[in-house]
Amino acid sequence: MAVRDLFAYDREFRNAGFTNIAGIDEVGRGPLAGPVVAAAVVLPGDFFADGLRDSKQVKPDARYDLYLRILDGCADFGVGVVSADVIDRVNILQATKMAMRAALDALKTPPDLLLIDALRLDDVDIEQRGIVKGDDTSASIAAASIVAKEVRDSMMRSYHKQFPKYGFTGHKGYGTKLHLERIEQFGPCAIHRMTFGGVRQRRLF
Repeated sequence: MAVRDLFAYDREFRNAGFTNIAGIDEVGRGPLAGPVVAAAVVLPGDFFADGLRDSKQVKPDARYDLYLRILDGCADFGVGVVSADVIDRVNILQATKMAMRAALDALKTPPDLLLIDALRLDDVDIEQRGIVKGDDTSASIAAASIVAKEVRDSMMRSYHKQFPKYGFTGHKGYGTKLHLERIEQFGPCAIHRMTFGGVRQRRLF
């Protein structure tokens, strides 16, 4: 889908009468360590950023530039973070929804429409659309994916300073060969998801 089509998709909802549309997306459902992070972003109707798309399709330097442009040009944004120990307690799907609700609660003004990547929030009394591959469809969701990715990556770089032997700066907690080898060598640390395969069978305690 062409980049400009992302903006056209959101525009259809504005043309239908919605005035405060929040795109919501998460990053970090798959890693073996670290939090799941969600962002909610409200873009003004005249916002445009060339190259805006799903964060996984954007190179790091370009993604950071987009992140700054989104924060500078958005009407509102919020971020929600759910830690590894909560993920272990409630499961990753429920933790993802918790992060999305926290991001929504962090907005200054309640939206009148939620565009959510792949999920629906059952306990939120706001009209919403759960959109499969929403970060490839909606500019608001794509913007949320960029914000969530940049926030989570920054957190993982900070965790690297606390736990340098795991190499979090490189793999950001995902199950790479290096990461699995370090878990095998040192056992999991405080930010590992103890219920996840790849960590569970390598616990030393």
